[in-house]
Amino acid sequence: MSLEGGVSGEACPGLARQITGRRRETYIGPWLPEPIFDPEDTDTPDDITLPLMIALERLSPLERAAFLLHDVFGMEFDAVGEAIGREPATCRKLASRARAHIYDARPRFAVPKERGLKLAAAFFTASRSGDMAALRALLAEDVVAHADGGGKVPATLQPLVGLEAVLARHAGMARDFALSPSRLVRYAVIDGLPGFVTIEGGNIMQTTALQIEDEKVVAIYVTRNPDKLRNVPLGPVH
Repeated sequence: MSLEGGVSGEACPGLARQITGRRRETYIGPWLPEPIFDPEDTDTPDDITLPLMIALERLSPLERAAFLLHDVFGMEFDAVGEAIGREPATCRKLASRARAHIYDARPRFAVPKERGLKLAAAFFTASRSGDMAALRALLAEDVVAHADGGGKVPATLQPLVGLEAVLARHAGMARDFALSPSRLVRYAVIDGLPGFVTIEGGNIMQTTALQIEDEKVVAIYVTRNPDKLRNVPLGPVH
């Protein structure tokens, strides 16, 4: 998937209404998009990564509309203005602000697929075995961990920010893993990021995607909301 495309003039009003409409009601805890898995036979990661999707979600409706209609669908700002009911100059400013947020969300250095999956395997082993020294070596100082349970399964209700906070949380979870081991389903590229699928205590499925920069994990995205995991492709449980 890529940020390219085109749209006909007839489709503009309806598309604009979809883009600017309210995206979701009040949500319990951090929100993450439904996981999308890259094909296993490709070495090229999807350029629509999870951080980019989150950045799009956090834009205001008008910023999102101006950015998508102009930058993605190639509409001129005059047409964008007609579609969303704003002056072209205003649309240009909205798109510019959105573009800055999107640019900031893009990974600075794309990790090769094979290397990313090796780091994901190292993360899985360290976090599930309770090897905090090995886990510390994998994490960036400013790492942020997000967990989406949607209020339906246990999950941290606020992002964990910083190395020590993330390590403390994993130290606690390691004790849980000792009593109820995490079962690895498979490693995969999830939303353009290396990660893995597991079955956790209570028979809860989850996906974990890792944003990696300079050989360090800078963000952890855990999706546990069962409504978002109904279509997860499964393989043999390891």
